[in-house]
Amino acid sequence: MLLSIIVLDSVGVGELPDAAAFGDVGAHTLNHTLAAAPVALPNLSRLGLGHIPGVQTTPDTVQDVPAQGAFGRLREVSPGKDTSTGHWEFMGVQLEHAFQVFPEGFPARIMAAFDAATGRGHLCNRPYSGTDVIRDFGPEHVKTGFPIVYTSADSVFQIAAHEDVVPLETLYAWCQAARNLLQGPDAVARVIARPFRGDFPYERANEHRRDFSLTPPPTVLDALKDAGHAVVGIGKIPDIYAHRGFTEEIHTDDNADGIAKTVARIARAAQEGTHGLIYTNLVDFDSKFGHRRDPQGYSACLARFDAALPDILAALPPDGALLIISDHGNDPTWHGTDHTREYGLLLGFVAGGPAGVDLGERQTFADVGATTAEALGATWTGPGESFWTRIA
Repeated sequence: MLLSIIVLDSVGVGELPDAAAFGDVGAHTLNHTLAAAPVALPNLSRLGLGHIPGVQTTPDTVQDVPAQGAFGRLREVSPGKDTSTGHWEFMGVQLEHAFQVFPEGFPARIMAAFDAATGRGHLCNRPYSGTDVIRDFGPEHVKTGFPIVYTSADSVFQIAAHEDVVPLETLYAWCQAARNLLQGPDAVARVIARPFRGDFPYERANEHRRDFSLTPPPTVLDALKDAGHAVVGIGKIPDIYAHRGFTEEIHTDDNADGIAKTVARIARAAQEGTHGLIYTNLVDFDSKFGHRRDPQGYSACLARFDAALPDILAALPPDGALLIISDHGNDPTWHGTDHTREYGLLLGFVAGGPAGVDLGERQTFADVGATTAEALGATWTGPGESFWTRIA
């Protein structure tokens, strides 16, 4: 049996019950994006998008048509609205405490240790938009060679550097040094390399981004690998889990590349009779359009995925299955530039399985991992309730 899971990064479907604690009451990434920049999503609609609670249907965007797959929404129980929190919970890790954040920037003792590791000074060291920070600090960075360090509402230590000033391998080494420093009470979920290029106001080199994550506790991915299954991570998925639990890792440059490589890997697995998981993250929704508060770009990104969906489904083997999920929101019509605390999207399709299955509101993202384990016959005794028998 082959299962493909595709994360539409940040495509949230409405505020969670505790959204007030995050300042996100009223956020709804999908609805607000499509209201601001309508595009038709016929293939997602046929899977059941319009049947998810709270998703608004219109003739021009999400269509109210019979669902050919399964549909529902995912409640996140871990305290956070970031990539690591959501993805870890997908695979069975529910956090009791949020990852450490630094809304005033990193303390002097941390930055002194980082400077000692790089042999240079640093710039910025406060929360900042990724595009704004290279515009505002890029010229000084080019003159001095000092790395630009910044954070956000998420638990991240981000290091930006121009590719012509700091070689990528040096930037990655600085990130690893920061990862080594940021442990214990100072631990952040991710240290992120943010290279940029070109002339002022510069361009982010997103294809060379790299995440250095905390190592998670054992996950469903470990259970699958231990059971002898293929576990293929596509895009930034392996980074998020600190490269733990995978048998194969495939780098991607953007959503189009991620979709193409996912289709090709599914097709190859189908031909070879591979039993296992192909797990993909499509990050452009979040990085290129959500954080930049660009609903037109976000809608166009949704439309491109929708157009590719028939090819993904066609690549599945006769016993194949697809889950489409999301890890948090990033409402491009919202204030600020940070993620929004929202329900995760849940759509499913199993070749030969029942149509129109209402999976309701799942009580934890971990139901995805429990379902994955049951579908592939791996032993998992951690959090999550499988819905596999309802969709198979």
